[in-house]
Amino acid sequence: MAVTDRARRLAQTAALAAADKLAQDVVAIDVSERLPLTDAFVIASAPNERQVQAVVDNVEEKLRDLEAKPVRREGTQEARWVLLDFGDIVVHVMHTDERDFYGLERLWKDCPAVPLPAEVYGPPSDRSAAVE
Repeated sequence: MAVTDRARRLAQTAALAAADKLAQDVVAIDVSERLPLTDAFVIASAPNERQVQAVVDNVEEKLRDLEAKPVRREGTQEARWVLLDFGDIVVHVMHTDERDFYGLERLWKDCPAVPLPAEVYGPPSDRSAAVE
């Protein structure tokens, strides 16, 4: 079973929201074949706790516009690894050190990537566009 259209849209929106707040190394992984609980992971990192929280806040705001609310939030007090579970997708916003240490991409390396808009990888001035 592949990632659903709704999960793909949420993942793309979450990735753009993370990029808007200058998150680093934003990726989306289709885990639907291996994990029955969700369709996709979005992983992003930031160099400090304040920026991790800014990314989290923006992701929640942009996904709320798509009528998606997290069913679970973990790690917001420490802001080292924040997990936002939206059901269809799970967003991991990690401090750079935690991301390097835990290596989620290595754990899920057999899963395909979810294509993300080019704006996720472009310069900040190009990140103002939203997924429509």
